Amino acid sequence: MNQQLQTILDFIQQNEKITAEEKEILIKEIKKADSDLTIAEFKLERTEKVKRTTAILLEETIEELEQKRKSVEETNNALQQSLDDLKAAQTQLVQAEKMASLGELTAGIAHEIQNPLNFVNNFSEVSKELLDEMKEEIEKGNYDEAKDIANDVIQNLEKINHHGKRADGIVKGMLQHSRTSSGQKELTDINALADEYFRLAFHGLRAKDKTFNAAMKTDYDESIGLIKIIPQDIGRVILNLITNAFYVVTEKKKQLPEGYEPVVSVSTKKEMNKVIVKVTDNGNGIPQKILDKIFQPFFTTKPTGQGTGLGLSLAFDIVTKGHGGELKVETKQGEGLSDEASAKAGTTFIIELPI
Repeated sequence: MNQQLQTILDFIQQNEKITAEEKEILIKEIKKADSDLTIAEFKLERTEKVKRTTAILLEETIEELEQKRKSVEETNNALQQSLDDLKAAQTQLVQAEKMASLGELTAGIAHEIQNPLNFVNNFSEVSKELLDEMKEEIEKGNYDEAKDIANDVIQNLEKINHHGKRADGIVKGMLQHSRTSSGQKELTDINALADEYFRLAFHGLRAKDKTFNAAMKTDYDESIGLIKIIPQDIGRVILNLITNAFYVVTEKKKQLPEGYEPVVSVSTKKEMNKVIVKVTDNGNGIPQKILDKIFQPFFTTKPTGQGTGLGLSLAFDIVTKGHGGELKVETKQGEGLSDEASAKAGTTFIIELPI
């Protein structure tokens, strides 16, 4: 029994002034109080044990959570590093694709530059001869003749200047094509852009393969005027579609050397609030089983070494994400079918750009 309660109990038992009946009641209450106190002490002790156990568990939990936090932080850092590495790899792949397409254009660029250079060289030689003649006429005192010759020289110089600017424009366009896009939209003549890449791609393929040939058809909507686009990016899209079109008609020509004439068409059209650019070929068309995959990264039907599988994927991102437009495809398959079905086969890629 509790010491204090025991003292009270002894006092009651020894006190003669308290009746036996009262002592019995008091002793009973004291014993009940002692029992309640014992239970309370037990509960208190158990509570203390629970508190100590909880504190230990809490400390362990905090330590475990800290370890998990560090682990998550390390994982996040590793994921961020992986993301940075992937972005760097993506940038390198995109640049590699740009340089690959530029490499395909090299021969076409050389051909296109050769024409204005020939004009510059020819008119320079003629102008030199005219200046020699002009000197002779001046020495003879024939000033009217000298003036006429001077006018001819001026016209020649204007032609030299025109063709020099033409060559300069081709070089600048290719430099623009090869450098990283600024991401800034510029007022651009979409017809001139498409036509430039159409001719460069054609002459590039002709230079690599003298047997290559295809009819080139164009239908440009002159009412379009200038539209705001990122010219480097849209130029790459058009170039990729044209190059692919030339590839498929060349492959079909190998299969059908007689009776098949390869045709690639490029057209532009203004409709309401958008400009539509179409690149069409009369190749074999795209099989339905791969139609859903053509815009996926690294998917290609070309033999190993002839395609990265990034061209259409990048083109899709440029048109949809970079310009808020759409890149769609319409195709009719004709490979392995009748001559009539084969003649109707082909593919059209459609670029829709909002204006």
